[in-house]
Amino acid sequence: MEFVMPAFACVVVVFGLIKKVPVFDVFISGAKEGVKLLYNIAPTIMGLVFAVDLLQSSGAIDAICALIQPTAEFLGFPKEIVPLVLLRPVSGSGSTALLTALYKTCGPDSFAGRTASVLAGSSETTFYAIAMYFGCIRVKKIRHTLFAAITADLTAAIMSVITVRLWFNM
Repeated sequence: MEFVMPAFACVVVVFGLIKKVPVFDVFISGAKEGVKLLYNIAPTIMGLVFAVDLLQSSGAIDAICALIQPTAEFLGFPKEIVPLVLLRPVSGSGSTALLTALYKTCGPDSFAGRTASVLAGSSETTFYAIAMYFGCIRVKKIRHTLFAAITADLTAAIMSVITVRLWFNM
């Protein structure tokens, strides 16, 4: 598998040479555009990362989870996935760390583990995606997008529980 990327790069260069495209000049132009894009997006991403770290280190996520867990259990959600439901829209790496910890605690074949797996695979890092894409094109009015995305995340959480219950008879 190590040869796939070099082979792909060679195919692109050869194809460009066949089509008489100045491959290196086009590469440099694309790299310049990438740096400009990074310059525009970096403050938004840094702010989002700071906010996630602040929520985790301050214990705010734990406090919110403690408030939500009784209701979640009453509705049939495993209490172990509540932190994942809250963190998944905000941080992909943070939610992956929670998922790994959940596998160690409950096991990947438990109801909580399977539900968390379905949730992780069917939900999106909503706030990261909005910050990244809307920040890139400098759109500030995200009200409808945010509502639709949060609704989709809640739907993913609900459907992950229902799917695991139906599919695995749990």
